[in-house]
Amino acid sequence: MLKRISALAVAGGTAVALIATSPSFATTAATFTVKPGGAATAAGSAQVKDSKTGTVAKCTKLKLNTTLKKGSGLAGAKIGKITGPSTAFSGCTIGTIAVGVVAKGFPWFLNATSFSSGVTKGTITGIDLVASATGCSATLDGTAAGADNGKVSVSYTNSTGKLKILTTGGNLHDWAVSGCLGLINNGDPEVASGTTTVSPKQTITSP
Repeated sequence: MLKRISALAVAGGTAVALIATSPSFATTAATFTVKPGGAATAAGSAQVKDSKTGTVAKCTKLKLNTTLKKGSGLAGAKIGKITGPSTAFSGCTIGTIAVGVVAKGFPWFLNATSFSSGVTKGTITGIDLVASATGCSATLDGTAAGADNGKVSVSYTNSTGKLKILTTGGNLHDWAVSGCLGLINNGDPEVASGTTTVSPKQTITSP
């Protein structure tokens, strides 16, 4: 009797394993629908805060030059592309100190990862920013200066057309820091935040 029970258990376990790995039971990646898609701009403001020193750098004007895929059944990865030179940061300061910011590493990519109740969440990847002020310069990137793998998490709300930079889920750090009097330091993590308005307004849904 014990042998029969053991045999049934093994057979049952094998069946479960086969069902779990069967193509019909495999997890399906989310797809998205974007309307109208095509060329769009996201304009607003943004800031980064050094989580070790507390230094805040603000940019009153941020413009992202974006091209979105359009249609249905779209993969979330690289659903949008951000390009230069129209992508720009201006009116940037640390306190009362003016800071010049140059965006590099294009193209950056907008990636959609989930959708719920009219809100799409995702990431912007490929970020590389070079900032300079009197006696201070640094690169804002992911794992190293010039790596072009900086990332922030974002959300897009259909009803408002707002693309928000979220304070969690990013990997931005300061690299190649020169001068700066300890306001920022090499390897310091930076927390980004901000809000932009997308024009023309897009409607993103899933599936």
